[in-house]
Parts: sequence; C-alpha cells; structure tokens
Amino acid sequence: MIQNVKIVVVDQDKLVRDFTVDVLEFCVNREVLAFENGKEAWEYIQKPDNAHIIISDADIPVMNGFDLLKNIKETFPEKTCILMSHHYKNEKTAKELGADAFLAKPFYIDELFELVQQYVVAA
Repeated sequence: MIQNVKIVVVDQDKLVRDFTVDVLEFCVNREVLAFENGKEAWEYIQKPDNAHIIISDADIPVMNGFDLLKNIKETFPEKTCILMSHHYKNEKTAKELGADAFLAKPFYIDELFELVQQYVVAA
C-alpha cells in the first residue's frame, strides 16, 4: 500500500474543480492537486513522484479527458483513472480507453468518496 497517495483533479469548471478537491482533501485526507486543462495535468503526471489517482472531466480544454486518459494508460497503466462527464454516452468510450471507473455528473459526494476510497485503499 502506498503511504502518500496523491490525487489529481482535472476540470475546467472552477466551481466543480474546487468542490471536488475540497471533498477529497476532507474525506480521504490525501494530497490533491488541481488542473483546469489536460495538457497541464499531463505535464505534471509525467514527472517523478506524481499522482496515483487521476480524476478528469471528459470535456476539458487543450487536451480533452479522453486523450489524457489514453496517454496515461499507455504510459502509466498502473495509475488509476476516473473519468467524469455530464454525458452518459461517454462511459462506453471511457471504459474502452481503459478508465478504471466512470462518474456521471452531477454526482453525490458519497459517490465520489466511495469510489476514490476504494482506489486509495488499493494503492
């Protein structure tokens, strides 16, 4: 089990991004970093000692969530990737690209917590 699990949240909507970060910091007591676009997140994820769990919206600027997911799974298949979207149809594509889980927006706090806690414990 990894002691200091780091979580990355990627969402262009500042309100959703900040809410998700606050919930995760409070509920799972882990370091959480936030990015508003896929390119910034990808640059961070490639650095040593980076994130273990990535939670990304599908519709983010510069590099969309699907491309981010694809890059992560091709380069770091051991990382946990959770894709979020308002569009239920995106779940199939997310799973095909290797997403470990899909979170439909809007979501309840307990859904987010339970999903992330499952992967924090497994890390």
